Amino acid sequence: MNQKHSTDLLEKSLSGEFLNYDEIIYLYKFADFHELVFYADLIRKKKHPDNIVTYIIDRNINYTNICYSQCKFCNFCRKPHDHDVYVLELKDYKSKIDELYSLGGRQILLQGGMNPKLDLEYYQNLFKQLKNYYPDLKLHALGPPEIVFLAKKSKKSIRQVLEILIEAGLDSLPGAGAEILCDRVRNIISPAKCSSAEWLEVMQIAHEIGLITSATMMFGHIETMDERVEHLLKIRELQNKKPNHSKGFISFTPWPFAKSGTKLVKEYPFIPDVSAIEFLRIIALSRIVLLNIPNIQVSWLTMGAQVASLALHCGANDMSSIMIEENVVSQAGKNFKLDEDAMKKAISEAGFIPRRRNQQYEILNEF
Repeated sequence: MNQKHSTDLLEKSLSGEFLNYDEIIYLYKFADFHELVFYADLIRKKKHPDNIVTYIIDRNINYTNICYSQCKFCNFCRKPHDHDVYVLELKDYKSKIDELYSLGGRQILLQGGMNPKLDLEYYQNLFKQLKNYYPDLKLHALGPPEIVFLAKKSKKSIRQVLEILIEAGLDSLPGAGAEILCDRVRNIISPAKCSSAEWLEVMQIAHEIGLITSATMMFGHIETMDERVEHLLKIRELQNKKPNHSKGFISFTPWPFAKSGTKLVKEYPFIPDVSAIEFLRIIALSRIVLLNIPNIQVSWLTMGAQVASLALHCGANDMSSIMIEENVVSQAGKNFKLDEDAMKKAISEAGFIPRRRNQQYEILNEF
């Protein structure tokens, strides 16, 4: 291993230059772990010199568990005739949102299955009703797979669907359904879901019309190291195309595959667990590669608060949500919990200043 070459590449990234595919692969394979996280932390400090780590109070509301996609990594989705299917009613939303408001939150992450019976008009009416009852509620809702699904179902363009939903109350678009943006992988783990090109198209159009978005990567299943890097580069390339008026991807979150009981792990039983070192290495590499995305978010939900705290020294600057409710990852064996006090404590004990934010990463309060 040529350690000098690794250092040169890391210095290049620290100076603000994008690394190319071969350079990223070299770092992934050969860079010393401690040097990699050291440089990722330096880049984080350049972007966030105030030593603040942010978090948000929101609620993940899954509006239905009926989904035609039936992805192999998901234990949450159900078929229409299963005994435990549901579609939430307005009274259910009110109960959940009232609890959110009592805890100081003003945003919901609204996601669920691609239910064939729910059309574009359903989401229009739902968004308008929620905003009517809760005018200051922020809707961080759906994701590219749902947008593609609704566009095909309604015979409208992706742009038209997004504009209709924004008019109805959509505030920002999550990076859900990205998994790995490589169709070899997607054809195995989620063949009924949108392609990588469609996912990227939705996000490009969202950026063109000024909608705030986030990006994610689910890793640690059947993807290769090369495909992880391909994913990062597709995200970076799309962010580089965003118009000046748009924030584009405001954050990036890599999170490990939660495998317990999934169809995928039954088909591929020798998929190893993602180790803490591998997770931290991905966090660091994400910060080093994605220089044009301001925030790297750490998934404490899948790795626990202790590992998440370490990730704050590996390039991450945001601890995500306190997760009042979570129904998807928890069904695949991940059941970590953090309330706001525990979140602030984890951030403080890691040596940072905890600050609550909104989806635009604006600080909401001071302690």
